[in-house]
Amino acid sequence: MTLSPARIGAYALLVLLGAVTGAAGVLVHAAWFPGGLLLALLATAGVFYGGMYATGTRSGVGASAAGWLVAIVLLTVSRPEGDLLIGGGSVSYAYMLGGMAIAVICATMMQLPPQAPPGARLGK
Repeated sequence: MTLSPARIGAYALLVLLGAVTGAAGVLVHAAWFPGGLLLALLATAGVFYGGMYATGTRSGVGASAAGWLVAIVLLTVSRPEGDLLIGGGSVSYAYMLGGMAIAVICATMMQLPPQAPPGARLGK
């Protein structure tokens, strides 16, 4: 499979979308417990599965998961003042581990959408 400029752009967009989803999830997951955690994990699942569906490959999950993971790691680091966005609580661990589990599930267990050959007719 060759990488066309459109496919490279799609993967770059998925990395950016994963990073935005991860950053938004960091801000929401502990704010409205348990609804915020569920919302953040549902958005994460939507981005991961949507990446696979849009590209037709499992690399779409990898691209969006890479952006999500980079955003999570960067927002986990504490500042010199002691401020941090992701604490050491169980809700934060549930968000981080839940997102990683969703990425693995989307990459390994879900079926890719069926690909019909071009010009094929049903019933013949």
